Amino acid sequence: MPTSKESSDVIVVGAGPTGLLLAGDLATAGLRVTLVERRSHTAGNLTRAFAVHARTLEVLDARGLADELLKTGRTLTRLAFFGSLSLDLSKLRSRFPLVLITPQYEVEQLLERRALAAGVDFRYDTELVGLQARTTSVTAQLKSADGELTDIEAPYLVGADGVHSTVREALGLPFPGESVIKSIVLADVRLEEEPESVITVGGQGDAFTFMVPFGDGYYRVMGWDRHHEVPESDPIELDEVRDIARTALGNDFGMHEPRFLSRFHSDERQVPAYRTGRVFLAGDAAHVHSPAGGQGMNTGLQDAANLSWKLAAVLRGRAEDELLDTYHAERHPVGALVLRTSGALIRVAMAHSPVQRAGRAVVTRVFNSLRPVTSRAMGMVSGIGISYGRGRGEHLLVGRRVPDLALAEGRLYELLRKGEYVLVAGVDGPVPSEIPPHTVRGHWARRSSLLVRPDGYVAWAGEV
Repeated sequence: MPTSKESSDVIVVGAGPTGLLLAGDLATAGLRVTLVERRSHTAGNLTRAFAVHARTLEVLDARGLADELLKTGRTLTRLAFFGSLSLDLSKLRSRFPLVLITPQYEVEQLLERRALAAGVDFRYDTELVGLQARTTSVTAQLKSADGELTDIEAPYLVGADGVHSTVREALGLPFPGESVIKSIVLADVRLEEEPESVITVGGQGDAFTFMVPFGDGYYRVMGWDRHHEVPESDPIELDEVRDIARTALGNDFGMHEPRFLSRFHSDERQVPAYRTGRVFLAGDAAHVHSPAGGQGMNTGLQDAANLSWKLAAVLRGRAEDELLDTYHAERHPVGALVLRTSGALIRVAMAHSPVQRAGRAVVTRVFNSLRPVTSRAMGMVSGIGISYGRGRGEHLLVGRRVPDLALAEGRLYELLRKGEYVLVAGVDGPVPSEIPPHTVRGHWARRSSLLVRPDGYVAWAGEV
């Protein structure tokens, strides 16, 4: 069968949340985007993420999507991790002082509709079988389900194809790390007894269980038992899930009618380089960590938001290629931070010796009694406390996330929907010596000014 040849501006491999957001952003910017996905379509039973944190909701708000997504789930203003450790999210300085509990497929469906409307060329049932990266372009060799071969050439390619990334493997990049938890059971079940909280989580050193509603009458249950770690290939029965829940929670809530049962393991891994020439990695293809804190999908979506505007600026001739190096420089430290924080949470939750449990009690008291520690923890988990570095001599605000400011022209995040820089000019406030082309202007009553990047972070700040 002959191989057909095509071209694109950007090839995105992987149609999970990260790839969908990235592809939609690039197509909205007027670029030709090919999105490759080996599945026939997104599948609800692949959902592992249920938490959409404040910073991700801000990212979606900058695309006009947050309010629509909020309708699909339930919101919480307090997150409990284990024992008496909890975070009061209502104190977050955000338009979204909460966490939204909704299945990952709701996020994917919303982002897919946006990407389709923007003109993304979807290639479902298509596998990446080869990758040639040159100094001026990248060629992806694709194979469809019916065996048709296609070579697509583009200036850039992004691998957002998950923990078993074909793109990462094609580049020959290592994925160092380790398995943190083995033999986690996964089940979608109905319950005879409805839990008191939207999220039910608990356990002790030998077992833990996490339960969250899909919204259609079914609950997703994840559980682990220290004394029953078996190969992932071992069959799983509902009785095993019930036993773990009774050990961890004291109640199995009458689980019945399972529609999905599986077993998996949780890794902590991070690729050393997010950029290799004209190829980038994002989301789980670049980093994977424990489910504690629900930061996985959120971190990937914020990877996409950081990379998309930079790719668009370079491809539209508004910036030099060197701008793309800042993607790794900014996002790799964030991925490492999430690895550390989620890893610390899961290890504390798994504490089983008397010494470890005593240490957990101390950690809980510190978190609950020291406001600066609690605020920092909320900022990291929610994402709104994450900042990027600044250059020597730059204003202290450079690299900081900007909240949704009230401006004369409307909300800041409404202005960011144009996908451009926003210059927030204060009364008699200074302006930067170089203003990026196509900058949107906003005004507020303060005497300071901010140049806000398309992803909502400060690029420049000045004051009288």
